[in-house]
Amino acid sequence: MTFIKFLIVGVVFGIVLVKSEAVSWYRIYEMFRFESFHMYGIIGSAVITGMLLVFISKKFKFKNIEGRYMSVPPKDKGWVRYIVGGTLFGLGWALSGACPGPMYILVGTGAFSILIVIAAALLGTYVYGLIRDKLPH
Repeated sequence: MTFIKFLIVGVVFGIVLVKSEAVSWYRIYEMFRFESFHMYGIIGSAVITGMLLVFISKKFKFKNIEGRYMSVPPKDKGWVRYIVGGTLFGLGWALSGACPGPMYILVGTGAFSILIVIAAALLGTYVYGLIRDKLPH
């Protein structure tokens, strides 16, 4: 039964992203060329919503699905990994026209060529798993 709840949330999330044009390659292209505020507005509103939800969950001491209090782990002091990781993520997003969430949504909309990007993302995740212990964390 738990699967159904997550499936419904995923479908609603997909509908919202499609209707807001957040999965549109043209909108992403405009964003990376700094031609439109549309995607920055979506991302900014998501960041603000996330901040509000974290604040509310701390104030009212919400519990997660496992019954533990929700908390945010302390920030890491090293910032180089975030710059490198963010750059790689941004390059992949710019080259493919989709970040990980919308990749699956695009399959649902019938853009089956994104399956190549999903295969590459899965391969990259697998390779990372193989070399993870050798990387500086």
